[in-house]
Amino acid sequence: MRSLLALILLGSFAYVGTMIDNLFAFAAQLTMTPRERFSRVTSAQSTAVVTLFVLAAAVGSTLAVVPLRWVGLLAIAPWALAWRSWRHRRDESRESPRRGSVTTFLITIGLGGDNLAVWIPLLRANGPLRDVALGVVFVLWQLLFVALTWAMATRPRVIEWGQRHGSNAIPWLYVGLGVAVLYECHVL
Repeated sequence: MRSLLALILLGSFAYVGTMIDNLFAFAAQLTMTPRERFSRVTSAQSTAVVTLFVLAAAVGSTLAVVPLRWVGLLAIAPWALAWRSWRHRRDESRESPRRGSVTTFLITIGLGGDNLAVWIPLLRANGPLRDVALGVVFVLWQLLFVALTWAMATRPRVIEWGQRHGSNAIPWLYVGLGVAVLYECHVL
């Protein structure tokens, strides 16, 4: 993928595909958070996403000694996540508890395994300048993510719908992300 438009599409797919589950969970958390604490909790969540991106870029750069096609084998991780999501798609989703800033940060980091599984090989495949461009795309999506969660926090029906039906889409997103990893790492 050499064009800027293709890079924007790839970054958008990688961000949205790994963050869609977090969108509904974080919006549900905001519904139980006092409005005056939205900014603080949102900052903690956004800081965790930036931390995940930096960690993925650092690990991706350390993989520079590994042939890119071998890194493409990391596509197994999103496929494993797809399989797990598919198997658990009917599980009762638990209500998101009210959390503070530190807990929000730690939980976002803890739930970031899927982000790392997809972002590491993509950042390894692109090189530093394109990584910066992906970072900009991710920042723009994170701003949209925050705006959407704040809007959704005032509409609990939207959150309920997403928690009920979103589990059917997530496995397919992970499969697509695995294919994107293979393509970017020149395995396909």
